[in-house]
Amino acid sequence: MYRNYYPSADWKKILTFSTNRETPFLIVLLDRVRQKYEEFRANFPSAKIYYAVKANPGIEVLSLLRDLGSHFDIASIYELDRALDLGVSANRLSFGNTIKKARHIREAYEKGVRLFTSDCEMDVRNLAKEAPGSRVFFRLLMDAVTSDSDWPLSRKFGCQPRMSLDLMLLAADLGLEPYGVSFHVGSQQREIPAWDAAIGQAHALFDWMEQKHLRLKAINMGGGFPADYVVKANPLSVYSEEINRYLNQYFGSSVPKIYLEPGRGLVGDAGVLVSEIVTIAKKSKTDLRRWIYTDVGIFNGLMETLGESIKYPIYTEKKGETGDVIMAGPTCDSLDIMYEHFKYQLPLSLESGDRLYWLSTGAYTASYSAIEFNGFPPLKTYYL
Repeated sequence: MYRNYYPSADWKKILTFSTNRETPFLIVLLDRVRQKYEEFRANFPSAKIYYAVKANPGIEVLSLLRDLGSHFDIASIYELDRALDLGVSANRLSFGNTIKKARHIREAYEKGVRLFTSDCEMDVRNLAKEAPGSRVFFRLLMDAVTSDSDWPLSRKFGCQPRMSLDLMLLAADLGLEPYGVSFHVGSQQREIPAWDAAIGQAHALFDWMEQKHLRLKAINMGGGFPADYVVKANPLSVYSEEINRYLNQYFGSSVPKIYLEPGRGLVGDAGVLVSEIVTIAKKSKTDLRRWIYTDVGIFNGLMETLGESIKYPIYTEKKGETGDVIMAGPTCDSLDIMYEHFKYQLPLSLESGDRLYWLSTGAYTASYSAIEFNGFPPLKTYYL
């Protein structure tokens, strides 16, 4: 099973490194991060790549991407400081979170950030006051298309196109530069036509602004590019081909500057989360499914299994006949159940103390890990 995800040389390295280490822990293969970044550069050669730091803020990952020439999308002044401390210049940073305190806007501006994203009047006014003259992306509300993604990013972010138009005009009046349109089609988006609908809305805003004698310059397409989980997705080259076709269809020879903010799609496949089975149980003598309790769960690394949204491939070295299982974490919270409805099958020979390897866990695992809920420490991460 695992050879569909990692070459045998990588697996030998992973298994050797894992021997005698206390679980749970995350391994991130930096060579695979490098490969993915180069794949994005090859498939979107004219785009600016802004790595979404929140996906995996490990210093080793950021340092690698810094040296490869990546830009970075930050969600807070704390991510800003981490990037600056690593020698990333402020002109390679974008403050993409639309929810930010006025004093944090001021701090980012004072440290050199000049590219922000907004979606409401109060934030625009804060930007005009605390970050005068800055470039601003205006984020569209994408409810209709994000529902097809495995981890939707709707409702909380963005606004309707008409309001975006009003905000852009307000920003211009206040001395900001309405730089472009931002959208996110939902994290782990496997339905490529979602980009068609989003680019179409962006094009309409470009036209409306042109009529107001203000010219937008860029589209920030956010993330959404998938990792390789149980449910397969198309290769990045297919996404690139289709997205570029949509851009040419709407904009012709006047395609604006393109910004991408890959997170999951850049680091997701680089991770292997190593866990141990704590115990195996049934709830009755006639129960056909085993409950497998592991030492990793929703609160210490597997938050994205909430609602069974992200379905990680699981590998075990045990072989033989398999049976249905329910996967649950170690805490005394009944929410800590990863998979109950999706039919995972694991070998009947599994025992307490056996190891499970959760594949494609490089994104949103360590960064979501809770701090000492039930006393369990944050997820350890090793970079190889």
